[in-house]
Amino acid sequence: MRTLAVSAILSVAVGVAAWLAAGAWMTPAAAPTVVTLPAGAAASPAAGTVAAGPERFRAVSPPRPVPDFAFVDGDGAKVTVADFAGRMVLLNLWATWCAPCVKEMPALDRLEAALGGDRFLVLALSVDRGGRDTVQPFLEKLGVRRLGLFLDPGNASMAALSPRGLPTTLLIDEQGREIARLEGAAEWDSPEMMAYLRQHGAGGGGVAPRDRGGLVNTGG
Repeated sequence: MRTLAVSAILSVAVGVAAWLAAGAWMTPAAAPTVVTLPAGAAASPAAGTVAAGPERFRAVSPPRPVPDFAFVDGDGAKVTVADFAGRMVLLNLWATWCAPCVKEMPALDRLEAALGGDRFLVLALSVDRGGRDTVQPFLEKLGVRRLGLFLDPGNASMAALSPRGLPTTLLIDEQGREIARLEGAAEWDSPEMMAYLRQHGAGGGGVAPRDRGGLVNTGG
């Protein structure tokens, strides 16, 4: 009888030890503060899936005015979306720690080179808390040459636009109204995407003056 009791005690002790080793006693971790997309909305570069095309744009009908919020350009000057009235704006919310964002940044740069001008602007707005010191060298390392430097370290855009994750891109018309939104990474310089943007009025009209944000200086 004593042998059975000792065996039972040993079995319980072994079970408790295994439970503790597995970490089952720990309380669930707090939700991460990093913004993430819903499952399947965007693939990481390692996933090997093709980024979205224009079919992933969700039309906003009727178009809605973009809420008023402020960010800064590469010189630290205050900027709002209203400063770009008269041009179609592709507003891309991104961060250096967001893998899909990083993957699509060169394509956004090529899109700006192809269609950017006085009728269209790719506005890549970083929400990195480190601001210019974090973002500028990162873009230089990526070889980004055409995109202006725009920064939102206070995350005003996140509060104003309520994206479900990063990257999120808004298509804004000449009157400052959101007309479509795309969640996740996209092939921004694909023929299909450029055709879609041209249909909405992007491209042409000469080269716009670069008085806000400037170009990222890559030394090239």
